[in-house]
Amino acid sequence: MDLPQNTPCPGEFIRKELEERGWTQLDLARILNRTAANVNEIIQGKRAILPETAIALGEAFATGAEVWMNRESAYRLSLAERSTNDVRRRAHLYGFAPIKEMEKRGWIKKSDDPDAIAAELKMFFEVDDLSIPPEIVARTKKTGREIPLTPEQRAWCFRARYLARSVSTKPFTPDAFQKGIRELRKLAAWPEECRKVSRVLSNMGIRFVVVEPLPRSRVDGAALWLDDDGPIIVVSLRYDRVDSFWHTLGHELSHIAHRDGLEVDIDLVGEDRKSPAELSSVELRADREAAALLIDSEEIDDFIVRVGPLYSRARINQFANRIRIHPGVIVGQLQHRGELKYSMMRDVLVKVRDIVTAEALTDGWGHMTPTKE
Repeated sequence: MDLPQNTPCPGEFIRKELEERGWTQLDLARILNRTAANVNEIIQGKRAILPETAIALGEAFATGAEVWMNRESAYRLSLAERSTNDVRRRAHLYGFAPIKEMEKRGWIKKSDDPDAIAAELKMFFEVDDLSIPPEIVARTKKTGREIPLTPEQRAWCFRARYLARSVSTKPFTPDAFQKGIRELRKLAAWPEECRKVSRVLSNMGIRFVVVEPLPRSRVDGAALWLDDDGPIIVVSLRYDRVDSFWHTLGHELSHIAHRDGLEVDIDLVGEDRKSPAELSSVELRADREAAALLIDSEEIDDFIVRVGPLYSRARINQFANRIRIHPGVIVGQLQHRGELKYSMMRDVLVKVRDIVTAEALTDGWGHMTPTKE
């Protein structure tokens, strides 16, 4: 049954009956043998009209009990309908974005009011319409692939884009990019040097931010663009390992170098990563270039031929010293190629999260960045 938006309270009809007869609420209370407070609560809609009350009103006003029961039912149903609308709106909003996690991270203000939640989401995503998923605008020379994002992944990307706007960089040029690549290679020998990555990327013209991943997002990194000459690299550091950090960074740098547009990389590293057969040509290219960022492909191929499958710690350290790359990066590449099991030499895969976030603009793990007011 479709109900009017503002179904009147039965009390409004009682008031009209009283006016027509010149009765007061006290008069009606005496007629019904009720207290004045009881009658007032019925008229205010604070007390429901029960069957015995409907019978009494029907006798008092000569209308019959059915009239008052119908009015009471219609009114209560309209209240329930309004409540249901709020439930429906909340359900849509919670499906639109990970509300609980965004509130927990301080990305939006906490509220139970659907209007307030909607206002917060519109501000966060910078949209006026929440009926369709917001687009992460990227005006690039190449159009990125259409990638369906989960609400968690989309919110993570928008947060990264918001943070990146406050990062200062030098102009993004091909020469600056190539110079930066050479500088990055010099940092890969020692984990402590990872703290300088944000500085090098800034000189390359790339905004670099770190955003802790939201639960169930499975995001490792992304390449975004504010405009044609405004590249952004964001990493999640969900795997706190030196090899994962450098591979993810190299993968996103490949996307930037080829202006691939919006690229959100999920399950990029680790045992759950996709097989080569599941990857697009763009992702295969980015993986290759990420591996070659620090270790020339011919170098690692030659090492595998000479040493494999007997990869001792000593031989890996010798190789690492010769090419001036941390042994954890070599172990990570061998695991990625299936030459080593993921359970082997895990102590070599040192943690770098605290090192990277010491200088990079970071949201997560206790690092709080103010949201828009």
